[in-house]
Amino acid sequence: MLSMQDMTKSFLGIRVLNGVSLDLKAGEVHAVVGENGAGKSTLMKLLSGEHVPDSGRIEIDGTPHSFSHPAQAQAAGVGIIHQELALLPDRTVAENVFLGREPTRRGLVDRAAMAERTAALLAELNAEGVSPGTPVRELSVARQQTVEVAKALAADVRILIMDEPTAALAEHEVATLFDLVRRLTARGLGILYVSHRMREIFELSERITVLKDGQLVTCVPTDRTDVDGIVRAMVGRELSAYYPPRATEKELGEPVLTIRDGGNERLSGISLSVRAGEVLGIGGLQGSGRSALARAVFGADPFTRGELTVAGRTIRPRRPREAIRAGIALVGEDRKAEGLALRQSVRDNALLVTRAVRMPRERREDVPVAELLRRVRLASRGGAGQEVRYLSGGNQQKVVIAKWLAAGPRVLLFDEPTRGVDVGAKAAIHTLVRELAREGLAVLLISSELPELIGMSDRVLVMAEGRIAGELPAGPSEEEIMLLATTAPGRQAEAGAA
Repeated sequence: MLSMQDMTKSFLGIRVLNGVSLDLKAGEVHAVVGENGAGKSTLMKLLSGEHVPDSGRIEIDGTPHSFSHPAQAQAAGVGIIHQELALLPDRTVAENVFLGREPTRRGLVDRAAMAERTAALLAELNAEGVSPGTPVRELSVARQQTVEVAKALAADVRILIMDEPTAALAEHEVATLFDLVRRLTARGLGILYVSHRMREIFELSERITVLKDGQLVTCVPTDRTDVDGIVRAMVGRELSAYYPPRATEKELGEPVLTIRDGGNERLSGISLSVRAGEVLGIGGLQGSGRSALARAVFGADPFTRGELTVAGRTIRPRRPREAIRAGIALVGEDRKAEGLALRQSVRDNALLVTRAVRMPRERREDVPVAELLRRVRLASRGGAGQEVRYLSGGNQQKVVIAKWLAAGPRVLLFDEPTRGVDVGAKAAIHTLVRELAREGLAVLLISSELPELIGMSDRVLVMAEGRIAGELPAGPSEEEIMLLATTAPGRQAEAGAA
């Protein structure tokens, strides 16, 4: 179906792709993997018409094509679904699906025909809970993704690029996406699947292409390799373990963060404690209250009842500034929107918190920025003066962590700490989180990625419907977590009584 031969691309004299070749068969899921900066996105943008190659050849069904605009690629049957979805939130589902291709009648948009065709596409995709007249902003991310797929089908796309499609999905929504991918390949579509998540790559794909430093490392049938082999090809070294060793009982100190019967509009009956040196994992489905818990502790959506103590001192943070002064830091799930000033330098970002919040004298740390960046192992060609927007996702996340370390926190809240970063950066962040815990910080870690939650946590609390559904010791199974996450706390109590 598709052949890309010897694709080369440079930006400002720096070669980011060097003679990369790739092909795709009808009905196939072909995974494309590599560390951030390996050239994956550039290769996909050459195919989708967002960039023009310096050299190389693209053939679709044996016919040569040259794209200088996304509309040309789409006309040739190529579509792309970006990690950051390209939908108009205030338009309806139907208006988004047929954007720029609206059916007309007597010179006017035929809204009835548009709604009818959209409904047929949604039914074909088994898109429950999505109707043609619904404004897109009212849909979950998973359902918005379904709208993107319907949009591609409406344009008669035969080659579909999916860039990190599960990055913003909860665990239960991933299964829905997998079902959707299988429906598309059954129709004969070929899918180029870009992802950092090894488990889904091995579950979905027939072949895996690995890129490194803009060059092709290998293309191998999925059933002839394993995770270790792919990781080795990606990072050029062995990764004996994804996660650092857990803390031992001797390494844990006294409780640093304690919550007793905390609650607000979204949370009820929250009681937990996190000890110095401990990583407490928080699991649950999207909407279960995981992020609401972090925001409550951080004072963004504060507790309205219950008691919160940090290092033995009772506090009532009503806004983030008060939580920060009490020693609480939040690394949020959306680093670009909530954690960074993208057009400012690494140095300015690292000092954002200490410049904005007057810290108590006993916790005021005049740590040089260079020392902070060394501590988080930041890789930046431009050093502390480089604009953050030019860093990889993993290095951007390290800058966010450095920003909070400058404030000398006692409690670190991590909400999806490795979302959208490659396997090498994930390992570095996991190691950093464990090092910070060993230095005596109390860490509360929220993750939708169950292997990460299991591998990083000394204990796991599972949330459901704004409550803590149960606690699991270190190393629980995915089945144990999902059982608690999908069973309402009230029904659990009834089952226990029975």
